[in-house]
Amino acid sequence: MNRTPSPIADAAPSVADSEPSLGHGLKQRHLSMIALGGVIGAGLFVGSGAGIAAAGPSIVLAYALSGVLVMLMMRMLGEMSAANPASGSFSVHAERSIGPWAGFTAGWMFWVLLCVGVAAEAIGAAGIMANWFPGVPSWLWVAVFMAVFCGTNLAAVKNFGEFEFWFAALKVGAISLFLILGVLAIFGLLPGTHAVGTANLTGQGGFLPKGSNGLVVGLLASVFAYGGLETVTIAAAESQDPVKSVGQAVRTAMWRIALFYIGSMLVIVTLIPWNDGSLTKHGPYVAVLDRIGVPGAGQVMNVVILVALLSAMNANIYGSSRMAYSLVARGQGPRLLGRLNGGVPRLAVLASSGFGFLAVLFSYWWPTTVFAWLLNIVGAAVLVVWAFIAVAQLRMRRRLEREAPQRLVVRMWAFPYLTWVALLGIGAVLVLMARQPDTRVQLYFTGGATVVLAAIGYLRQLAAKRD
Repeated sequence: MNRTPSPIADAAPSVADSEPSLGHGLKQRHLSMIALGGVIGAGLFVGSGAGIAAAGPSIVLAYALSGVLVMLMMRMLGEMSAANPASGSFSVHAERSIGPWAGFTAGWMFWVLLCVGVAAEAIGAAGIMANWFPGVPSWLWVAVFMAVFCGTNLAAVKNFGEFEFWFAALKVGAISLFLILGVLAIFGLLPGTHAVGTANLTGQGGFLPKGSNGLVVGLLASVFAYGGLETVTIAAAESQDPVKSVGQAVRTAMWRIALFYIGSMLVIVTLIPWNDGSLTKHGPYVAVLDRIGVPGAGQVMNVVILVALLSAMNANIYGSSRMAYSLVARGQGPRLLGRLNGGVPRLAVLASSGFGFLAVLFSYWWPTTVFAWLLNIVGAAVLVVWAFIAVAQLRMRRRLEREAPQRLVVRMWAFPYLTWVALLGIGAVLVLMARQPDTRVQLYFTGGATVVLAAIGYLRQLAAKRD
């Protein structure tokens, strides 16, 4: 008889579940920076300008609301990952708690999301380099970046951890310095500045200059800016103490992310009127640094953005390769990708990097068709993943409480009420996406891809039952 696996039964190490053959070279400092750096990307440094233009000062509220949802998701994921560390993270949890079809759907959807992200980041990084070195074609920079980070991930996992640690440290240092300078400027404590008060928060149309519709647009932009935190629970399985590591990483990341994201938005809209054209033309961080008189602000931020893009490339190649390996180890993909060399799934790394590089070529060959289609497919993919996380946590928590309460070293707050609040929040974001023309197409494409993957996963599950 087919049944949903029990957490007790899954406690025993196996290739299918805990992947003990993978390396364990990641340290706590690596995981802490992966958790922080994974969500501090170019979307925050540049893309937040569009959110500010749409929502005005209420972008602070938008980031706060979406930040609460992300914190709830990470707490749920942290609870499950601390109880059952696995490099497949939420895909493994969904398979155990909901069924193999759910693990298949969540895992491969996330794999495509990360691989397309690699392509987008490579294109963005090449664009910055092309501005600095106009004589070098963009495709050459893409090839260099793909080769470097594919090579990094083919080596021992500690090499990935060191690269990501220093990349993330630079991003965290840059945004921390920005917050310090911004707060000093708000109170007029920097040379050439004066206290600005709340004039920019309440003037120019008030806190909600474009009403609730503007807040909705800003909310949607902010939700997807938080994407990337999930990678830390994938990486935790290759740390020296997975249970302790994932718990610490989740706890410390949540409040720091709130500080960085919400704090940044508050500093920006306090110092500069929300409708100032420089916010979208140069990016909000460059606009603020220019306003307070930091020399060469544009080039400084270009360096930071380049590092953010390269860091995301590195993390996404890692995350996609580990997700592919975990899926294959559980019989959910081609066996060839499950081979390990030196504790590293090198064929999975090559396959993930290859798909990313192929997506880059699509952007050159068919930018308005195939590549646009790929981007639309992953437009709402993170919401699909979050929905599987919430449902899996609802089901796994009950069984853990009955059968292995000692493994609940990280607990979801106010269970099950906040889990249901998170599910309602995901549903609300999906409804808001359906109401906005720009995001409706992404919702349809992602929905279609999810249905196809779920159907394939379910058919595979039925076939496995018959066997």
